Amino acid sequence: MQLNDASMAIRPRTAWEALDLGVLLARRHAALLMLSWALVTLPIFTLFSLLFWQYPTLALLLFWWLKPLYERLPLFILSKALFGDTPTLRQSIRALPQLLRSQWLASVTWRRFSVTRSFDLPVLQLEQLSGSARQQRLAVLGQRDSRAASWLTLVGMHLEMGLWLGALALMYMLIPQQMLADWNWQDLLGMSGDWLWFEHLSNLMYALVLAVWEPIYVASGFSLYLNRRTTLEAWDVELTFRRLQARVKTVLSVLLVGMGLWLLPVPNAALAAPDADETVQTKEASGPQSDRLLKQPLTSREASERISELLDQPPFRNRETVTRWRFTEEADGEPGWFARLLERLLRSELVAQRPDRLASVIEVFLWAALFGLTGWLLWRYRDWIKLYVNPRQTLRFRQRQPAPSALFGLDVQPESLPPDVIAEVQRLWHDHPREALGLLYRAFLSRLLHERQLPLKSSHTEGEILELLRHEAQPQLLDYAEALTRHWLGLAYGNQLPPDATRDELCQRWLTVFGSEASHD
Repeated sequence: MQLNDASMAIRPRTAWEALDLGVLLARRHAALLMLSWALVTLPIFTLFSLLFWQYPTLALLLFWWLKPLYERLPLFILSKALFGDTPTLRQSIRALPQLLRSQWLASVTWRRFSVTRSFDLPVLQLEQLSGSARQQRLAVLGQRDSRAASWLTLVGMHLEMGLWLGALALMYMLIPQQMLADWNWQDLLGMSGDWLWFEHLSNLMYALVLAVWEPIYVASGFSLYLNRRTTLEAWDVELTFRRLQARVKTVLSVLLVGMGLWLLPVPNAALAAPDADETVQTKEASGPQSDRLLKQPLTSREASERISELLDQPPFRNRETVTRWRFTEEADGEPGWFARLLERLLRSELVAQRPDRLASVIEVFLWAALFGLTGWLLWRYRDWIKLYVNPRQTLRFRQRQPAPSALFGLDVQPESLPPDVIAEVQRLWHDHPREALGLLYRAFLSRLLHERQLPLKSSHTEGEILELLRHEAQPQLLDYAEALTRHWLGLAYGNQLPPDATRDELCQRWLTVFGSEASHD
């Protein structure tokens, strides 16, 4: 690293000046940073969207989770560009596999939610430190500017959300009014599968927002790191000496000529033997470590010993032996209540005398938390597990579960339905369309419950039933269920009577979906 080649003025700055410098650095290389970011992230985003087309939220979550890995490429570009060796786009993309090998698992697991991620990244990527060496390095660097790095991450999160919402608002303004007129509350709640493309499009807006913001975020963290190293290692002093050395080289020849003239042969009188006093003076001036002031009350040796003794005492040197855990002392105030509580706990006799017992308590607590979390997840997703984890058990579960006799007030027992549902619906449609559509929806639920063995419960809503059908991998049945549910909800809650053409369509599609079961009515 040649500090002389740095493209910015290296000097100690405040944290906010360093952040401002990071923004300027990102703006100087904005085209390369954003283009390389887009070339790396957009294919990954497209892959996740295609793999999880039915689950756009999961696709976005996976894309967001891998952000620490994407951030290594902007840092590589900035670290090269800072010293005048700006890589090309091809060189940057080729360097990416090598950049991702180091500590990638830690970056996406226990370090994923670090609020000083951009500030810590140069230690990992540029200094190649890991383990205790990395922790010690971060502890030294984090004594200053870590708070600014945390605020950078927090403000960046809100800025991402603000830009994303702004992009969504812009996209909404560009949607034709004819499409907006067909929207209803089910579409807004995501209950209709026809709008998956809209969710993926909104996710794309987030990916584009990251292409603008993330290079700035990485550059700001990098500038904070450089500012901290400038303060610790006195880069500005080193640069000053290097400039001074360069200036001295220009006048070195003149100095050599002057010294040569000064060392010309002296007159014979000067070559005479010196007397005793002159010998003593020559000896005293021979070097800083030689004995001087030999004829004074305080000799040079005694003065040196007195000085060393004073420098070894406070306030020049403070020795302290710490044999316990403690928090770093705050420079501007007392530690908080939580820090005081933990420090008091660490000072207690339990920790001092029986640390193994405390470790056992913590271990029990962690295991209890793990089992509790596992139990909560199993309870939370019990229906999903019953359906998809073990099909045999699912079948037995379906057989054991007593079928409800009514769903949201509708009698779904097969005995309550007429023998020919379609004929009865067509007969009732003209005079009693609400009753006809209710009968069709009731028969549909009964078929799902008793013939398709769908594990419906009396607490399920219309939207939850559609969600269960989406897991059944029967597109024809799902399309019919969505159409019938949409008309049923429009009539039940919006008092919107469907046209007669809808009756013919629903009855025809009923025969297509349940054609083989119609004979059972």
